[in-house]
Amino acid sequence: MTLFSSPSKFALLSPSKIPNSSKFSFPVPLRTLQSSSSHPVSNHVHAHESSSSSSPILQEKPQKSVSQVDGEMEDRDDLDAEIVNAKKSLEELLVVRRPVMEFSDEDEEEGKFSGGGESSVMLKKLKTPSAIDAGLSRFAKKMPIFEPERVVSSSERPLSVNLDLALYRAKILVRNYQYEEAEEILKKCISYWPEDGRPYVALGKAFSKQSRMNEARAVYEKGCQATQGENSYIWQCWAVLENKMGNTRRARELFDAATVADKRHIAAWHGWAVLEMQQGNIKKARNLLGKGLKYCGGNEYIYQTLALLEVRAKRYEQAQYLFRQATKCNSKSCASWLAWAQLEAQQENNPAARRLFEKAVQASPKNRFAWHVWGVFEANLGNVDLARKLLKVGHAVNPRDPVLLQSLALLEYRYSTANLARVLFKRASELDPRHQPVWIAWGWMEWKEGNLSSARELYQKALSIDCNSESAARCLQAWGVLEQRVGNLSAARRLFRSSLNINSQSYVTWMTWASLEEDQGNSVRAEEIRDLYFQQRTEVVDDASWIMGFLDIIDPAIDSIKRLLNLKKGDEYSGTNKDDKYIRDFSADVESESGFNLDRFIRDKLLLEPSKLEVDLEPPRIAPAKASKSWTNIRGSERKDTNSS
Repeated sequence: MTLFSSPSKFALLSPSKIPNSSKFSFPVPLRTLQSSSSHPVSNHVHAHESSSSSSPILQEKPQKSVSQVDGEMEDRDDLDAEIVNAKKSLEELLVVRRPVMEFSDEDEEEGKFSGGGESSVMLKKLKTPSAIDAGLSRFAKKMPIFEPERVVSSSERPLSVNLDLALYRAKILVRNYQYEEAEEILKKCISYWPEDGRPYVALGKAFSKQSRMNEARAVYEKGCQATQGENSYIWQCWAVLENKMGNTRRARELFDAATVADKRHIAAWHGWAVLEMQQGNIKKARNLLGKGLKYCGGNEYIYQTLALLEVRAKRYEQAQYLFRQATKCNSKSCASWLAWAQLEAQQENNPAARRLFEKAVQASPKNRFAWHVWGVFEANLGNVDLARKLLKVGHAVNPRDPVLLQSLALLEYRYSTANLARVLFKRASELDPRHQPVWIAWGWMEWKEGNLSSARELYQKALSIDCNSESAARCLQAWGVLEQRVGNLSAARRLFRSSLNINSQSYVTWMTWASLEEDQGNSVRAEEIRDLYFQQRTEVVDDASWIMGFLDIIDPAIDSIKRLLNLKKGDEYSGTNKDDKYIRDFSADVESESGFNLDRFIRDKLLLEPSKLEVDLEPPRIAPAKASKSWTNIRGSERKDTNSS
């Protein structure tokens, strides 16, 4: 440092001018520079002073004038002030960055040496952490810290197009029930692109399909941490998972987090509203659906759910209008056409319902729900051949769906033979062994055929899958009826009670139990059971007042819609305004002949021959070479994929 090497500014005083120089041979700490009476002297100089009292260099040093000495003293004072200011700024910086500091004994002695002024008071304050700091420390210890595992560097990472290819390949594998290969691909996607939320969503859904709920939850949690909570899709999928597991309160929190991450995420608003509908909170559900339309605009799922609420409230004209809005938002929405068709079927408007079913299959030719619901509709009308054809078409385009085979088995049992129905039930149970309704329907058929032991075994199989689901409640009720018919009344009572423990709102179960008691002459007990049902049932009260504020969101034509939905007090729905004419015209168009040729549609769109539709009773075989593709092949085709894109 120039502090000790520049002889032009700092003259070394001779020992004769420093009394008792031998006593100051120890090193002087740097902080003593704060004192105005002490001077910067190095250890090297002190060593020379102690070894020789008459150094040649010191003796030959020329004497300086008073002005030179004064100038050097001023420079020395300026340097002392700069050092003091630097130390103060450093201490303030440390205080800002670390509110709670630990001090050594030297710092304490320095505080005592300074006289115990404001600096000592400040040190004492810094030593005592506040309650807020202590709380923040405890909170920080509880926070999970996640660092995405980087398997490769950014330079070695594959092109992003390979992520899309891998996700599509995993989707095909999951659809073909090849979960292990799909899981391997998705985990590699997460290792290469940990900040992308799509692999977490796909892997969590794959785990959910395998009933590996805890692993799916862990994947969603890891994904939320990796994306820093900014991916609304992961929050929404996690909320749906918790709702399936019965954690309603947790599901609400996760739906809320999804809407906070992205208020324009329509699936979060819709899923949350469906949750509230399931819990009977109709007003809350309408509020959430209104927010979804406010932030996301017109959406077919929102309009469809609102229409279903109107159907529940028996306001059918409003429901028709909302269904029309849903199909106007997306004419390819099979779910909206299908729900509307079910409304018309409920109103026994069969031609309009059939026309809407045609619209549904045209919107989504391979949709299994459209073919299934349409087939059941025709079966209920007695059109057995058409119903059989529709169910077989649905099975041909969805060979792994057990529900279509279950309905086809019931149809064949009613209009054909029980042996054919057994073959279809067996095939359906092989497709999805965990599908409870298949086992319940099969048990019901065996009971009707008089095979009580087989029926009990099938009911027991259904309950072994899940004993707390809605299907389990229906299974227990059906089993109770079986035991009642054969005279096992005590077993029947226990089964009815177990069913009501799962679903206390089942009117059929309560009344069946009451009829059992009444048949045994216990009329008092039967009346008590009926009273219990009416006392504990949850009655949902709904009205049309919610629509007053809601319509300010969904449509700029407020006045015409208010006239349509009869929002004026004391008015009846007259059916004379323009909106009513619009609905009547559209309803007439729906009821008119469509000219839809089912056989031609099956040939052109599905490439199937209607006269050769048969049920494949053998399990579908998928070649591994076509169903899967290795990760190395995906990376190897990187250049080809890039050029093609």
